[in-house]
This record gives sequence, C-alpha cells and structure tokens, in this order.
Amino acid sequence: MLGTLPLMAIVIILYNVIVYLTGLSMESQITTITLISGAVWTVTVGDLIVFAALMLLFLELINSTKTGASTIVNHGLSMLVLLIALVQFIVLPPFGTSTFFALVLLALFDVIAGFTVTITAARRDFTVGE
Repeated sequence: MLGTLPLMAIVIILYNVIVYLTGLSMESQITTITLISGAVWTVTVGDLIVFAALMLLFLELINSTKTGASTIVNHGLSMLVLLIALVQFIVLPPFGTSTFFALVLLALFDVIAGFTVTITAARRDFTVGE
C-alpha cells in the first residue's frame, strides 16, 4: 500500500503541517553557512522543503520505471496530489508563495515524467511482432 503513495504528497502534507500547526513562514531562517568565498548562505524553511521535494521527485522517477497495477494507481494518486496542490495554490492565501508554486511545478513534473517513463518502460517490455 505504501508503494502506491505518491512521494510528492509527503512534501505537500509537510507544507500544510508547517503552515497550519507551527505558524512558521517559508522565509523563517533555519541556519546560515559562511562559504569559503565569504558569502553567507541563509537556509530557510522553504529552501529545505524544496530540497526535500527534489530528492523525493528523484525517488518517484526511479519508482516510475516499474510496470504494474501499483504504478498505475501511483500515477492516478500523483494526479490527485497535483490537483489538490493547484487548488490550494489558487484558493488559499498561505499557499500563494513561490515555495509552494515550486512544489506545484514539481508535482506537475512528477505526473508528466511518471507517465512518460512508464510508457517508455512498458513499450520496451511489450515487443510488437514485426
């Protein structure tokens, strides 16, 4: 059952938890790191969420190379996550941020890439007689 859960849903849920339960903003500073060049890199809550989303998107793309019923369910749920995130972005004020828009775009990439990779992998698995 957990194999069918879209990983991008975890990031969207995490964003909801941070916004509604902790009261932090996406611009809240987590830490600062001084680089060798002398530049100061400030890491915010929004940055960490986007970093986590990128890692989960990578794992989601690896999972989309599998073919099977659970993969199809995962793609359907990924589409649902995208629709929910898009509605939240358009309708709810706390979600009208650049950070959440980046998450919506990553969810869109997950849906498009997932279908594309699965179709390509299935095409290789299914050979048509010549």
